Amino acid sequence: MNIKKVLPILEWLPNYNTSLFKGDLVAGITVGIILIPQGIAYALIAGLPPIYGLYCALVPQIMYAIFGSSRQVAIGPVAMDSLIVATGVSTLALAGSESYIAIAILLALMVGTIQFILGIFSLGFIVNFLSKPVITGFTSAVALIIGLNQFRNLFGVDFVQSDQIQYVLEDIWLQITDYNNHTTKIGLISVVVIIIFRRINKKIPNALIVVILGILIMKYFGNSFNDVAIVKDIPSGLPKFALPTFDLDQIRELLPIALTLVMVGYLETISIGKSLEAKQDEYRIRPNQELIALGLSNIVGSLFKAYPSTSSFSRSAINQESGGRTGMAALISVIMVILTLLFLTPLFYHLPKTVLAAIIIVAVFGLINFKEASFLWKANKLDFWLMLATFISTLIFGIEYGIIVGVGLSLIVLIFRTSRPYVTELGKVPDSNFYRNKNRFEEVIIENDILVFRFDAQLFYANSSYFREKLDDLADKKGDDLRLIVLDAESINRVDSTGVEILKERIKFYKKKKVKFYFAGVKGPVRDDLFRSGILQIIDINHFFMRVNQAVKFYKTGDRKHQEKYAKYIHQAYK
Repeated sequence: MNIKKVLPILEWLPNYNTSLFKGDLVAGITVGIILIPQGIAYALIAGLPPIYGLYCALVPQIMYAIFGSSRQVAIGPVAMDSLIVATGVSTLALAGSESYIAIAILLALMVGTIQFILGIFSLGFIVNFLSKPVITGFTSAVALIIGLNQFRNLFGVDFVQSDQIQYVLEDIWLQITDYNNHTTKIGLISVVVIIIFRRINKKIPNALIVVILGILIMKYFGNSFNDVAIVKDIPSGLPKFALPTFDLDQIRELLPIALTLVMVGYLETISIGKSLEAKQDEYRIRPNQELIALGLSNIVGSLFKAYPSTSSFSRSAINQESGGRTGMAALISVIMVILTLLFLTPLFYHLPKTVLAAIIIVAVFGLINFKEASFLWKANKLDFWLMLATFISTLIFGIEYGIIVGVGLSLIVLIFRTSRPYVTELGKVPDSNFYRNKNRFEEVIIENDILVFRFDAQLFYANSSYFREKLDDLADKKGDDLRLIVLDAESINRVDSTGVEILKERIKFYKKKKVKFYFAGVKGPVRDDLFRSGILQIIDINHFFMRVNQAVKFYKTGDRKHQEKYAKYIHQAYK
């Protein structure tokens, strides 16, 4: 066993040097500065006391730095997972209560355990059933839901909180005139300041700037803004080790939310990790190792009062842009969070909640991917409608059902595409040995007595009837002149028992009509499956060819010498 595969930290730590540390130090401090106000804000989204957002930024980061295959992904509390936590846990307990906190921590343990098991058994491929359009639609919808749910803090109105947008919009419409004047002004000014600084330079810690300004305003001018809600007391000190409270009934009820968090968290981490991987050549992302790292981050994190955590789009990008090249940057961020928990939490007493809402709203609205939607509309209409369906269903039915709809639609589209692949007749390019699609090359020669048929997919139970239907349609168009069918099998990479039976049945059918059936370009593994299934009992081994032109030439000239040599070769290869 390669110990570096199990502990990726050993890939970079033994060769760590001063040059790497300089970049990691700047990146770690920068990410830490952003992480602290974000952690407080995201804990509020999750319905938890602010300090739990800082707890979530401690142990999970350490575990990921040790076990994660990416050296630049930033782990911790994120807006999307926080809202999913609030959606699931709020049905079981009152937000902010002791039982609510205990359930959120139990949820982290469940999520981590599932992720760890998936990683150990190399089951990361399961999540690949969520296509990119589905991810785009889902994340855009969740970003919109998160942003709208923060309007209650931005405007100082107790709007209803829900992951179903119609209820949030209805309540905003009915109560928007009751907005708190001071709260709204501070919140909107914070939004404008953040946007301005982001446009000037994304490296500017805009979140920290508005946090400091908000605290100073409330501390020194609080009498003029006594109707603005503030964070107030945040306990000091580090989280103590404690086992989560187990309840089988709660585990059963939390399982759908846990599975949603597993999928969303893994997809976020892989997509962020892959984008960062493309910008360097020092390491490669290993999907199953990422699952193990996320699993351990959440499992061990839950033992120190962390709720479910995953990778952050914004913090990971800032980490890379600021010069972070190893997991040391994450450890430096952890040190900053520890110092905050030990000494600096009293400074956040006067922090306005509307400032936190502004930070969240600007961050999450940036995740609404208009560019991808525009691209899909131009490039692939089916993928666009898949994205839109996921987006609308997540908005209307909620996060949990939105991801179920997304997975379901992905599977339906997958089945549709594999059951109805592209098929075409090929014709000979003049003065050459090449055969090409007659629908794309007008000059190709089509012969009345020969059908060259190309099937661009694996041949299996889901598309075998379609194969037969299309083959018969093209054969019928040739009429009584047809004497030879050549199946160009270069695009067929697998065939199952149903596919073999269809082939055998069609060969027999056309043999009765005195039509010969040849194969061209059959891949070795596919040919092995055909031979094992007894196809040589109804067709001669001489009817397998390397190229279409060889099959047609054999039919026309009977050049048996070359073909018998090839047949002997493939027969030996099969043995």
